[in-house]
Amino acid sequence: MQKQMTHIQNKRFGEERALYMLENAAVENCSFAGEEDGESALKECKHLSLKDSLFDLRYPLWHGRGLALEGCTLTRNCRAALWYSRNISIARSKLEGIKALRECRDACIEDSGIVSPEFGWRCKNVALKNCSLTSEYAFFESSALSFDRLIFEGKYAFQYTKNVAMKGSILKTKDAFWHAKNVIVEDSVLAGEYLGWYSDGLTLVRCTISGTQPLCYCKNLRLIDCTMEGCDLAFEYSDAEADISGSILSVKNPRSGRITADEIGEIILSDSKYETKAKIEVRGNGGPA
Repeated sequence: MQKQMTHIQNKRFGEERALYMLENAAVENCSFAGEEDGESALKECKHLSLKDSLFDLRYPLWHGRGLALEGCTLTRNCRAALWYSRNISIARSKLEGIKALRECRDACIEDSGIVSPEFGWRCKNVALKNCSLTSEYAFFESSALSFDRLIFEGKYAFQYTKNVAMKGSILKTKDAFWHAKNVIVEDSVLAGEYLGWYSDGLTLVRCTISGTQPLCYCKNLRLIDCTMEGCDLAFEYSDAEADISGSILSVKNPRSGRITADEIGEIILSDSKYETKAKIEVRGNGGPA
């Protein structure tokens, strides 16, 4: 028989493990803060609804199961907020502490703003919808990720990720998708340097790509109806099937596949470590460049 729901409202908790192992509870308009400087307030909890509450202390939601946060604020002092937890939903909230999500599974975050260095490491089955995220090293070594209308800014995003789907998003980043596997990005803007190096199975559909030296050392790379702006030294040592609308500043030593664009400023096929077998074509020229 399921336990009766406990309701906790309008209270402040500052001590360590204040609500340790709490189960089947609704916590509303509460504050986890204070001079006691306690940590791990809601560690090892299950089936919690947390609404309109403030988290200002460290490690509040570790090893949780079935956590629903709505309208909550996790401040910069709320370090490492959710670790080793599962079945998480977060809506209309602010996550501002470092390492806010790590080694978690089955999480959905919607309509929220996140400012969290080292966010989302080693997680599985995480979805972000209509969120903004500012982070360094976001989602390192995570898998089964879904992003819809994400606005991202930071460095070194999505490295060593696997099985990622992204659409309608804007990324201002550096070194995004390095060593990533099985990634599809649709209708998005990817602005930054060294996009997608060493990736395997990266597919970009109707994307706008900008920045120097994109998409080098890639395997099974596909670009479908994409646009490149200010992209030079692209595709070096990559196996690529690329259909580009508009121009590319320069293409350098693609390893294999076919690269087609309306205009290519410079094609560099020299000083290559590997044999270059790729076909490079400019539309309107009647054939290969």
